[in-house]
Amino acid sequence: MATTSMTTYTSKLIDGPLEGKTVSTAFLDSGDPRPRLELRAASGGKHYLYVRGSASETEYASDDPSGSLPSAVAYRYVETVFD
Repeated sequence: MATTSMTTYTSKLIDGPLEGKTVSTAFLDSGDPRPRLELRAASGGKHYLYVRGSASETEYASDDPSGSLPSAVAYRYVETVFD
């Protein structure tokens, strides 16, 4: 099996207006999960601000090159910003 580089992880929105939703999110260039997410509302004219929580999950074997990267990270709702 070929080894691939992980470039995304699952962001779990654990509260707020998007509670229970998940979003595929790209890692920062440094390889770290993003500290905050700004997600545009479907109705337009506003977006939701979420910040990284302390919970994360890793689903890789310890000898996998992606073993130190999280496969999922929890994000908490902060505010709705109107455009």
